[in-house]
Amino acid sequence: MTRIPPEPPDAAARRAAPPVVVYEVDRLPAVDRAFYDRVRASARLVETVVVPPRQGRAFRVPAGHLFRIVCTEGPQVGDLNLWNAHDPRERFFSGKTRALHGTHVTVEDRLWSTLPFLRPMATITADSLAWYGFDADGAGVHDVIGTRCDPYTNRLLRGEDYHQCCHSNLARAFAEATGATLAEAEFAVHDVLNVFMCTGFTRDTHQYFMKASPARPGDFLEFFAEIDLLGALSACPGGDCSATHSSDAARCFPLAVEILAPDPATLAGWCPPDPSPYRHPVS
Repeated sequence: MTRIPPEPPDAAARRAAPPVVVYEVDRLPAVDRAFYDRVRASARLVETVVVPPRQGRAFRVPAGHLFRIVCTEGPQVGDLNLWNAHDPRERFFSGKTRALHGTHVTVEDRLWSTLPFLRPMATITADSLAWYGFDADGAGVHDVIGTRCDPYTNRLLRGEDYHQCCHSNLARAFAEATGATLAEAEFAVHDVLNVFMCTGFTRDTHQYFMKASPARPGDFLEFFAEIDLLGALSACPGGDCSATHSSDAARCFPLAVEILAPDPATLAGWCPPDPSPYRHPVS
């Protein structure tokens, strides 16, 4: 057993240090709500990708289009990955998104890409579960704190193999969409946005917890694609994640990804954001 050292005389003073938010985000590019509202008002459905229960599917979204993840038949959690459609080295950076916007995301939050690119990949334009906020347990919806259920952790903790984990589903979807081998695709899969998942941290041990998703048929999370995107979505084998996230026993439902094209006139004057201009100084 690890022995906890005695508290120093100034322990109370050390604990009393005031918290400081790490990133001051007032200089982030402003969200033009009116622009996104115009795009949404003109958009029409051009494609629907159905993600079967316990499986993953890839989809492509041109810059300036919308895509919407929809709960179609019952409460179902989805794990989302995003890549630059032309360079998958640029992909969704959940950690930086969390640092800039918080543990859970909603309307006007952005999904940021990895270094050295660091630019918005997508902006959330609508969220039918925005009313949920944070509940009495400290839980919210659409988190960027979890990773993804994966067969390696499952083997570590349960001593058994399970092949429908979200990591595996996303890898298969990426491989099918790009022609990569499954071994190559595993390196492309990254930490996710847990769509519709209701999560938080326990107050006593500060462990990541999940509870039944509040999503119901018709609920959706909608994004504006800031760059050309390749996406992949896994319908989590835990269903609503009320009890488990890797199971063939949990009740699971399909999800849908709807892709919507706007009237080109609403995009007049808009262009995709450039990657970060920062460059290492010449040594």
